[in-house]
Amino acid sequence: RQGYEDPHWQHPAASYGDDYTYQSYQRQPVAWQDDRDLRQGEHYGKSTNYQDQHYYKGYHPNLATSSPGLDRKQTYDSCDESYTLAARKERAGEETHSGALGEAGGQPQEPSLLLQYRESGLSSSGYELSQYIRDGADHYDPALSGTWGLAQAGEPLVSTPAPVVPLKFSVPHMVVCFGAGGQLVLVCPHHPAKGQLAFVELHSLEVVLRGTKELEELQAFPGPLAREDLHKVDVMTFCQQKIATSCDLSTQRGRDSCLLWKLLVLLCRQNGSMVGSDTAELLMQDCRRQKYKRQNRAANLTGLTDDEWKSHQMGTLDLITGDIPPVVETQAQIVEKFTKLLYYGRKKDALVWAMRNHLWGHALFLSSKMDPRTYSWVLCGFTSTLVTNDPLQTLFQLMSGRIPQAALCCGDGTWGDWRPHLAVLLSNKVGDVELNHRAIVTMGDTLAGKGSVEAAHFCYLMADTPFGYFGVKTDRMVLLGSSHRQGFAQFASMEAIQRMEIFEYCQRLQQPESFLLPFQVYKLLYASRLADYGLPVQALQYCEQIATVLLSQDPASHPVLAQQVTKLAERLKLCDPLLLEMPEQDQMLEPDWLVQLRDCCQEWEVR
Repeated sequence: RQGYEDPHWQHPAASYGDDYTYQSYQRQPVAWQDDRDLRQGEHYGKSTNYQDQHYYKGYHPNLATSSPGLDRKQTYDSCDESYTLAARKERAGEETHSGALGEAGGQPQEPSLLLQYRESGLSSSGYELSQYIRDGADHYDPALSGTWGLAQAGEPLVSTPAPVVPLKFSVPHMVVCFGAGGQLVLVCPHHPAKGQLAFVELHSLEVVLRGTKELEELQAFPGPLAREDLHKVDVMTFCQQKIATSCDLSTQRGRDSCLLWKLLVLLCRQNGSMVGSDTAELLMQDCRRQKYKRQNRAANLTGLTDDEWKSHQMGTLDLITGDIPPVVETQAQIVEKFTKLLYYGRKKDALVWAMRNHLWGHALFLSSKMDPRTYSWVLCGFTSTLVTNDPLQTLFQLMSGRIPQAALCCGDGTWGDWRPHLAVLLSNKVGDVELNHRAIVTMGDTLAGKGSVEAAHFCYLMADTPFGYFGVKTDRMVLLGSSHRQGFAQFASMEAIQRMEIFEYCQRLQQPESFLLPFQVYKLLYASRLADYGLPVQALQYCEQIATVLLSQDPASHPVLAQQVTKLAERLKLCDPLLLEMPEQDQMLEPDWLVQLRDCCQEWEVR
């Protein structure tokens, strides 16, 4: 510190006195220096009392300012007399703190508080609080509460006969902690040594946090969904409320999120089963209608240039039939000419005429009875008349054994809505199941690459893509409607966990024993959030569900999850409503699932 060059004596800065009630006292480093010199000739164990031991531990005493002309020799003579008096009291058998700690003089000197603050990495107040919580009860004695100081009235300075340990906190303060049963525990700042009763307040976190968005979101969800008294109408009602409140239909992402909630409603209504036509109807409900224009006739496919084709349309003599075609031909005239060309055995010309005038039914049937190359040529001519983003184009490309171009380009503004293309793929599956699966997964990958996470997950669900884990970034899905490539706090939102649990519930409606093993860790996370917001009963029910799933498998395959579930359940086990119905002597019994899960964890640790 400034002004003090002796490194063996470190004093708090001036601001230390501003934070605590030491402002009225002045430091006397010179007196402490002489004190050290005088003590060097004394026997350490003889002159060290309870006050000195705490002094060397870093508790600096409060000193009052003495008169400038005071003789230091007289001061320490009086201190020496007080030490002798204390020794006599010890021999007389009085119980003093000096006698209790007389043997501690031979202990090595501990570092000062400032050094401990620096080594621990905590602030001074944080370190004191941690020390108070750890061992404050062992070091505190109400009989020693008081002030230690030096008199300053012109008389010789005499130390107090009863040395006192400086308090870690200058004034009584409030202690706060969280209880396992969703309670906030407050210990009020009363002083029991002065006759004040210790006062403890218990507050329910559910009441304290009432009105917050997070608590309302937790209370609105009818979970856990494995309850026997749960009806699927409650789940469907919750999904419809989410559609009405949290989906902005003016944005593409809001419409995609709404589509996922509607899919969950459909699955819940049909007990977890659905077919492609059901999903296609769902996709087309909110689909924006779009007109797909036809392309101009491709002259190069028929072997005629545009000028040659125009010359045939201007009323010139037809050398084949000998007729002069009219400028504008009706549908009947077009068919009649197609028939006349076949009279003369001009199949190729008849095909060209039919393709030029959009008689695709006549052209496809005629070419199908000819060689395969001609049929493929007519088929390509037909598909070339469709625009690229036409769902018919997607279907024909799939039926031709190719991955549709829409699966590689959807999600772009020029392509329009992706839903009609997926509806065509789901409602018209070809014989090659692997081709259908690859086309739908490719469409999902394309949408995910363009940021449409909800739309991509809808495609993955249609392709029965399995769920993965957060740490494996190559997995396509972890939580329904949430990307695991973002931060965990944004990824594991309460809405994503609730949506995922509803999907698991829909699967269980079809297969009662089914569950999603990668999802169990997020159930534990959700249970801990319920406990934090003062809902311990629901949190304990989630722990029971997770334990049931783990016990049906091998808990050793997920040891960390099993241990964490056991730890949380042990804290919440007394919140079980079943305890109220048990006799008093049986209320300390634990549920069977908790005992079995703990035994599995202990067996795994031993192994």
